[in-house]
Amino acid sequence: MTGRWLGLVLALVALAALPAWMPGTYYVNVSSQILIYAVFALGINVLAGYGGLVSLGHAGLFGIACYAVAVSLAAGAGHLAAILVGLAVTLLGTAVFAALSLRTTGIGFLMITLALGQILWGLAYRWIGVTNGDNGLTVASRPAPFGFSLETATAFYYATLLTFLLGVLAMAVFANSPFGASLAGTRDQPRRMTALGYNVWMIRFYACMFSGLLSGIAGILFVYYNQFISPQSLSLTASAEVVLMVIAGGTGTLMGPIVGAALVVVMKNVASAYIERWNFLLGAIFVAIVIFMPEGLVPGTVRLLRWAMRSLAGKAVPAGGDGGR
Repeated sequence: MTGRWLGLVLALVALAALPAWMPGTYYVNVSSQILIYAVFALGINVLAGYGGLVSLGHAGLFGIACYAVAVSLAAGAGHLAAILVGLAVTLLGTAVFAALSLRTTGIGFLMITLALGQILWGLAYRWIGVTNGDNGLTVASRPAPFGFSLETATAFYYATLLTFLLGVLAMAVFANSPFGASLAGTRDQPRRMTALGYNVWMIRFYACMFSGLLSGIAGILFVYYNQFISPQSLSLTASAEVVLMVIAGGTGTLMGPIVGAALVVVMKNVASAYIERWNFLLGAIFVAIVIFMPEGLVPGTVRLLRWAMRSLAGKAVPAGGDGGR
């Protein structure tokens, strides 16, 4: 336990001091992207990891938040009002999303979420009067909470870091709460949960709302980071990419989606500058994870470390097992 807390403190110190030791503004921006996608991946993990419901339409909820903020700002609203509108519209959209998709589970749930995501993507392309179609919408400025401007890369990174830490805290509370346990129960034994008197559909509905909230928060950070939103952010590719982040890092874990988000973002933004076929390399990494660490990078690494420690402890004990007496 002491080692875990020490690692947590060191990680927080490294994140807090990141702009000081990171080489250049570009890498600070990449770090902000990692944190944004980590929040998004945590939202996907609520359903995929704890609820056993894989969604391929969450980029639609992500995009709803982006467009709600951009449209509100274009209509003359302030940043606070635009953010509140973005969260409200995302939660409303998530409620509709959940009501339609939770009619089934497994492949059926995946296909319905895929269809809903594609509908939202199509609306973003065709509803030109609101979304400006393929040309997208531009956000002219970033907010300045309590008078602190977020226009610089460092300032925006710290705002994103604070939001990320709150998201991780919320996920930690959720994972260790009775609600998190009941959601896991609906994943493993839905019939038994029903027999015990739990409303399985309502538990999953609340989980969808929490997942949509995290996705919406990530969307708001994303639109302020890029100061632009286009239909591409709602595409099937965007949804699948975040699902891969969760699977690669480890579903049903707190750190897994974060590690998966870091892997994908670094490959897209850093490795791609040096490796022309970076997507081939990323695919090879995913295949290696599935073969050698099917549970994901974080649980797989923990498993290997425990195996190594047991092996070293076994070698340290003499063959007689009695210290040579």
